[in-house]
Amino acid sequence: MNPEVDKLWYVVNTYVGHEESVKDRLMMRTESMNLQDHIFRVIIPETTEVEIKNGEKKEKKKKMFPGYVLVEMIMSDEAWYAVRNTPGVTGFIGSSGKGAKPTPVTEAEIEKVLGLMGMTTTESAGALELNDKVRVIEGPFKGMEGNISSIDEENNKITVSIDLFGQETPVEVEPNQVSKLS
Repeated sequence: MNPEVDKLWYVVNTYVGHEESVKDRLMMRTESMNLQDHIFRVIIPETTEVEIKNGEKKEKKKKMFPGYVLVEMIMSDEAWYAVRNTPGVTGFIGSSGKGAKPTPVTEAEIEKVLGLMGMTTTESAGALELNDKVRVIEGPFKGMEGNISSIDEENNKITVSIDLFGQETPVEVEPNQVSKLS
């Protein structure tokens, strides 16, 4: 079984407004049930909109699909059980019910959604190399650029050296929080 081939994206239905708690619970379950080699990324599809209120620009996150979460996983019995029994999850999209496992999202569909978010399906520590120039696309350092100074593939973390107030500062992020610059 080649994990890269069997790793597919699925759409999970949640209660509207509970997407963030479902994501957090699912990541905790993944850790506690030792399923890190079956459940990889949990993403709430969001876009950033700029709002002008009282003459001030404010960025606002808007859910692209309220009530849905994307899960990148290998569809094993254990992973399927863990996801569908996470509090707040109402089921998988593409499952007929009656114990049938769901169908994954097509590569074209997932590329389109992740592309709108500035992400790709191939973001992993293995796809990045030391000294690659990257832009942080998510988190507190969003919009900042720097070079990769270390890669921790085992924990799927990278360290990016960014210029913060005129000083080189190492920042640890996940590979899906950066985009490689050409």
